[in-house]
Amino acid sequence: MRVLIGIVLGAVLTVGGAYLYDLRSAQGSAAIQAERPMVNWDVVGTKWNSLTERAKAEWNRIAS
Repeated sequence: MRVLIGIVLGAVLTVGGAYLYDLRSAQGSAAIQAERPMVNWDVVGTKWNSLTERAKAEWNRIAS
């Protein structure tokens, strides 16, 4: 029973988090073109790549 509740809670948190992110990014300034919603796979891929590159750069900075 706990596993089922965990799965449902995880799905709700994932969908809710994506919704809140998209809602927050859509409320940007009208003069600045709003980012595309996070639910587009190419947008997620771009953000994931920038995150991993930044993490690698920070790790190299710390390790050196």
